Amino acid sequence: MAINYKKSAESILLAVGGKENIISTAHCATRLRLVLVDENVVNHEQLNAIDVVKGDFNNAGQFQIIIGSGTVNEVFKEFVKLVDIDEVSKAELKLEADKKLNPIQRAVKTLSDVFVPIIPALVASGLLMGINNILTAQSLFFENQSLVEAWPGISDLASMINTFASAAYAFLPVLIGFSATKIFGGNPYLGAALGMIMVSGDLLNAYGYGNAILNNEVPTWNILGLSIEKVGYQGTILPILVSSYILAKVESWLHKKIPEALDTLVTPMLSILMTAFITFLVVGGIMRTAGDIVTHGILWSRDTLGIFGGALFGFFYAPLTVTGMHHSLLPVDIQLIAKGGSFLFAIAACNNVSQGGAALMTSFLIKDANIKTVATSSGISALLGITEPAMFGVNLKLKYPFYGAMIGSAFGAAYVTLTNVLSVAPGAAGLLGFVSIKSTDIVNYIIGIFIALVVGACATFILSKNKKINSN
Repeated sequence: MAINYKKSAESILLAVGGKENIISTAHCATRLRLVLVDENVVNHEQLNAIDVVKGDFNNAGQFQIIIGSGTVNEVFKEFVKLVDIDEVSKAELKLEADKKLNPIQRAVKTLSDVFVPIIPALVASGLLMGINNILTAQSLFFENQSLVEAWPGISDLASMINTFASAAYAFLPVLIGFSATKIFGGNPYLGAALGMIMVSGDLLNAYGYGNAILNNEVPTWNILGLSIEKVGYQGTILPILVSSYILAKVESWLHKKIPEALDTLVTPMLSILMTAFITFLVVGGIMRTAGDIVTHGILWSRDTLGIFGGALFGFFYAPLTVTGMHHSLLPVDIQLIAKGGSFLFAIAACNNVSQGGAALMTSFLIKDANIKTVATSSGISALLGITEPAMFGVNLKLKYPFYGAMIGSAFGAAYVTLTNVLSVAPGAAGLLGFVSIKSTDIVNYIIGIFIALVVGACATFILSKNKKINSN
């Protein structure tokens, strides 16, 4: 039966409170994105009863309605005619949505905006690291031997892959400098240049800083009586974030003060000179220490509370995702990886797989054909690490699968914490995530996510017995 796009658009508009409740609108590949005057007036039951609607959720001030690829374009064309508002770009829509965020939400969103664009580079490096792990892991395929040792002819291939894999992390401040400076309103290429300065080969490598302190061999610059450490910032996050913010503000200030005839030549030079000097004199040391404190604090809480801490973290990981707070963990995750391995990836994978297990169990329990279809497809997606359709389209809508997934995540997280499963790179946190895991931890990773999957599905089945399942 052909879809009546105009009628669907009219029904959606009615459910979200009419055109007087619409501030601005846009769409992406699968979702209708709205900024609403008051989200409390939305009739979610009426909205989700519409045939084309697969679910709805709020994220960073935007009310998003999941419709599906292709269909959303046609519905949107009719929708903008009804509300009589010009289509805005996603960037403009984000600016409108940002006005509705509190300071904490805005800070979390800024972190997300900085790191999301560089994730593909980190994922590419992560997958290459995973391949290198497989090639060099002891006893993975042969007893007391790695593939490289068994087949010496591929040793150079493994070495090449390792070089390719490590580049993004060796020059991480360059990537963050570009992305962060752009978000803060500065020239992103100046941000990249600042990142290059912070990992320059003329500096002591950050990984050798600890030994240099013990041996009293930390190199310094002595300028006007000031002793400034010549130490790089490999594998750090906070120093380049703060420095990028300063760079953007310094550049903006200089644009206003320097005559136009000299602006193009003088502003970039002074921006870099002033910001780099401030970075090495003040910002770098303070932020390096702050980053280490945060990292050690999270490690301390995990080590102190043990599996109970892991279970608690796993249980609340889904609510963190719903609020967007999980993005604030990304810098910590990257810093932990840079220091040898992160436990956060395995916990995130347990959450994702458990959400998938809960959605798939729901597809067997529910009789509503529309929800059954969404639950099946989104459940498979969640198993591969993409939880948004399952979480917002099925589990949160019905509630009991969401709670079941939280329980499954807690059990899986407890196991991967007990066995100290560590990742060596970011990647897709799901069934295929083992390529990002330290080779000695792959088996325990697989066991952990299997526990999360089974417990999440079983908990959903048990909780469903206390819920009224739609029989239509």
